[in-house]
Amino acid sequence: MSLAVVLLQYRVWFSEHGDREVSRLAAEVDAQAAANLEQRERNRQLAAEVNDLKLGLTALEERARSELGMVGNSETFYQVVTAETEVPAAAASPVTASEVTSSRVSALSR
Repeated sequence: MSLAVVLLQYRVWFSEHGDREVSRLAAEVDAQAAANLEQRERNRQLAAEVNDLKLGLTALEERARSELGMVGNSETFYQVVTAETEVPAAAASPVTASEVTSSRVSALSR
């Protein structure tokens, strides 16, 4: 009888399907749950951004201004140059909102 108890205890503590494996798998499950939570939050943020880009022109205009340097028709762009500012090699041509083509707008939604 005591031999059976010893063999069963050995299987619980030292076999590959014993307590150590269960503990390792529980830690893996906890790590995956934390990763899933982070990804769920990231997906929520991306879904909100996609929704803004599909429905609202404000988000689209904001991205065009920051990424493409868009300036509206009734706006004037001023660049302040200080002594520490490097001078560009060639002057860039001005871009207005009416010159932004649909290809540039569709590039933002990608």
